[in-house]
Amino acid sequence: MTQQARPVAGTPLSRVDGRLKVTGRAAYAAEQDAHAAVRGEVHGVIVTSTVGKGRITGIDTAQAAAQPGVLAVISHLNAPKLPYRPYRGEVDPARGERLRVFQDDRVRFFGQPVAVAVAETLEAAQHAASLVQVTYAAERPATGLDAPAGPPNQSENYQRGNADQALQQAHTRLARTYRLTRENHHPMEMHATIARWDGDRLTVWDKSQFVRTVRGELAAVFGIPAESVHVISPFVGGAFGSGLRAWPHVAVAALAARQVRRPVKVMLTRKQMFTGTGFRPLTEYKLTLGADERGRVTAAVHDIRAETSTYEDYREALLTQGQMTYTTPNVRQSYRSIPLDVSTPTWMRGPGAATAAFPIECAMDELAYELGIDPIELRLRNEPERDPGTGVPFSTRRLRECFRIGARTVGWDERAPQPRSKREGHWLIGTGVAVATYHTARAPAQALARVEADGRATVQCATSDMGPGTYTSMTQIAADALGLPAGRVRFELGDSAMPLAPPHGGSMTMASVGSAVQDTCDKLRKQAIALAVADPASPLHGAPAGDVVVRDGRLHLRDEPGRDESYRDLLARGKDGRLEARGGYTPGDEAERYSMHAYGAVFAQVAVDERLGMARVRRLLGVYDAGRIINPKLAHSQAIGGLVGGIGMALLEHTVTDPRDGRIANPNLADYLVPTNADVPDVNAIYLDGDDRKADPIGVKGLAEVVIVGVAPAIANAIFHATGRRVRDLPITIEALL
Repeated sequence: MTQQARPVAGTPLSRVDGRLKVTGRAAYAAEQDAHAAVRGEVHGVIVTSTVGKGRITGIDTAQAAAQPGVLAVISHLNAPKLPYRPYRGEVDPARGERLRVFQDDRVRFFGQPVAVAVAETLEAAQHAASLVQVTYAAERPATGLDAPAGPPNQSENYQRGNADQALQQAHTRLARTYRLTRENHHPMEMHATIARWDGDRLTVWDKSQFVRTVRGELAAVFGIPAESVHVISPFVGGAFGSGLRAWPHVAVAALAARQVRRPVKVMLTRKQMFTGTGFRPLTEYKLTLGADERGRVTAAVHDIRAETSTYEDYREALLTQGQMTYTTPNVRQSYRSIPLDVSTPTWMRGPGAATAAFPIECAMDELAYELGIDPIELRLRNEPERDPGTGVPFSTRRLRECFRIGARTVGWDERAPQPRSKREGHWLIGTGVAVATYHTARAPAQALARVEADGRATVQCATSDMGPGTYTSMTQIAADALGLPAGRVRFELGDSAMPLAPPHGGSMTMASVGSAVQDTCDKLRKQAIALAVADPASPLHGAPAGDVVVRDGRLHLRDEPGRDESYRDLLARGKDGRLEARGGYTPGDEAERYSMHAYGAVFAQVAVDERLGMARVRRLLGVYDAGRIINPKLAHSQAIGGLVGGIGMALLEHTVTDPRDGRIANPNLADYLVPTNADVPDVNAIYLDGDDRKADPIGVKGLAEVVIVGVAPAIANAIFHATGRRVRDLPITIEALL
């Protein structure tokens, strides 16, 4: 069989939707006002609780309801009882009973929706919401890991070997406790939903990374068939995991729309997003390591506690890193989620992996200094040949190469190992390193492809694009499979009526949807070839189908390019004037036979002002083994985003909860600090040339998550090298360095 050329994939194609975005013509969830289907929309503004726990004793809506333009004020006092059928999406991160909006008088966390004001204009709805008077029988909430709202949830455990015995026999033992504060997602686009009912059919325009789970959630809430819910989400202005669930405001919008019999738009404020759309949970991680005199880690004990809500049990994949990153024969792990009077956490970029990497990589750095071994050398001495957690071989693991290239690039060998050994005036300079790993996830996906009479193609899948460039990368895969220029392929997404897609998260989109698009477009190309070789009117009639390739929209013999015809000519002779194919991808048992992860070595250089305790990151470099890179420009963009996000995790981001009433003390971007241009140094990423066909048919590993993993510990390790001070709590503040 002749191999189809791949001239588009692997090239730095600019975003095909870029012009729409920079000209403001890309319509996000809250910008569907011009859509004919939502004409006559009205606005809903959510009223949130001002206590962290208790019961509502009264809601006075008289003044709000009397305002001009106000259509309704809905709360548990007048809302219909909704079915709320049991529903859990196949990748739902939490277990328990999801928050049921306006169904009872209980307050479970500060900022919980307790009412919604609906009015003809946004201003009228905002004013009405401010006039709603709610009284409570308040109780003191539990907001800290050491004062839970109830007993800890059942622990998640793992063990191999005898860690306690190995620790007793170890040459060197290290016992440390690391703490990571709560972080909130802060995408540019705030969460919004527009809902419209047509009889018993519901259409929502929503900010979502997974339109199918929004469809399933709303069907369960209102007790209607999933086929009666249509979810549309063509553009997502960043989400980082916050869009993987249907949060309470989505149900509020749909409920309000049904009550007032008009399309209703609900858009959260920045403040409401702190409690309304999840967060990376506060985590305490106790880690004990034992090693021999050569630095080989013989034992590791991981004892982890992390916050969750009282009504749902959310857990991150916190145990994987401790099982497979290093060759450690004796490992014991325990992970407990602690129920608190807070809203439910959720996935945030690099969930589990970014969290666990901080204690593990900092502890390895501490061990290196304790033993007098170079931090990279220590890690290389503990490199496994097979996955220590499962015993299966790696699909690829090129971490040694990542270290070698990264060390050469940053001049690691010129680094004096002693802390405080380099300074520039009052600035202390240090360099640190950490490992990044993230599992390669795959899930079933389907696609539909058509080639029209004009020779242009349309490919559809119900996936999303929150920023990594799904529109563009899928266009590249489709263009190569169909033998078309990228400019003649249109990829469509973000609609629950389109073919099946997994969640747009977990770095699984390229492997899953990309493989489905490849399969679908391969089928369509082969269908076109079969038509041509069977058609007496075609120049290719009678040719072996395996000898026909398609390039630049023309079907031709590989060794006889002049014997050809275009898609357009072929379809002009057909009765339908188009070709259509459906295909898909379903993972096999590869995950049972291979350990599949993306890897990276992250290097950070920092400068710390020894007088002020101010830390500045001067350089960040990540070197990654991420399989085949479909678009180097998009990959680099992802790396910059992940590395900058890691700066925020290491030095700035910190959601502060007032323990007296559970309120968020810094619910805005003035007090919740994120990296700005002044905080971003020389940032770069290098991707190894690779192609992992054990992982998936197109050879990718996924790279959106791995690029944030390891950044925070690399910075923390660099700060120690600069100052000699080891900080084990994130973020690393000025106070910790004074």
